[in-house]
Amino acid sequence: MADRSELAAFLRHHRGRIVPSDVGLPETGRRRTPGLRRQEVAQLAGMSVEYYVRLEQARGPNPSDQVLSALARALVLSADERSYLFRVAGAEPPPVLAPVREVSLAVRHLLDSLTATPAYVLDAKYDVLAWNTMATHFIGDMAAVDESERNIIMWMFRRSDDDPQVAEHPDANCMERNSVADLRAAYARYPGDRGINRMLTTLLGTSPRFARLWEERTVQERRGFHKSVAHPLVGRLEFECQVLHVPETDQRIMLYCAEPGSPSEEGMRRLAAEYAPPGAGDFPGGARNAALSAEREILGSAPEGLQ
Repeated sequence: MADRSELAAFLRHHRGRIVPSDVGLPETGRRRTPGLRRQEVAQLAGMSVEYYVRLEQARGPNPSDQVLSALARALVLSADERSYLFRVAGAEPPPVLAPVREVSLAVRHLLDSLTATPAYVLDAKYDVLAWNTMATHFIGDMAAVDESERNIIMWMFRRSDDDPQVAEHPDANCMERNSVADLRAAYARYPGDRGINRMLTTLLGTSPRFARLWEERTVQERRGFHKSVAHPLVGRLEFECQVLHVPETDQRIMLYCAEPGSPSEEGMRRLAAEYAPPGAGDFPGGARNAALSAEREILGSAPEGLQ
């Protein structure tokens, strides 16, 4: 049985402990009470303000599992807090899983053996976990980027809707759409993961473009696609981005594979043989800006056959 009064008190308490900056919302001046406003929680959870107010007032129907999951994400609940939310609402909490961040030694050896092929490892949340030397020519020097900043989807949606690349490169928008669809699949696999929930809450609160794509509810795991990059050192490169899934860890190895004998393959070999990997000091603004600039160039290209 649902304990509506406890559910209401629990929601009010956890709403009051979050400041807007925790979930990527702008500060809007002094607040009469601490925490988020009811309409902000409703916005982040994708429900009407009236429905959320009824929950905090211990009125209305029992919330569905989907509503409870959205509230847990919006309030950035821990796994234990999320289970408690479900139980006081009279529901059975789903199992709690988390993406694996540990990269196996075999996968690291594979990356190092690819001396002329850029390769890096992503977890289900799109965090960059490992990379080889060639990858630094495309995604920057990740060793100099804080771990919390090594997320490709966050890079994508830091661009505002006014960014020329958003308007001028519809294929880049297609890449965004497919990345969001893949993230939704991961969200279903790891319903209690706090890292995914926190990232979703931030993006839904700060990126209208992400929010629109998330609302489409498209689910599709990432597949291979074509990329075209105007590299500053070796010119235009065309390659297939292959995605190798690692079943034991649910990680993905991203490989930039140029056609054998093509000018792009020669360009890759020149990068490996003639140019040192970029360091943090090689880019204005440091390694973080280098990573963002490199990824924007890739996202701003015109990929073909994106699935």
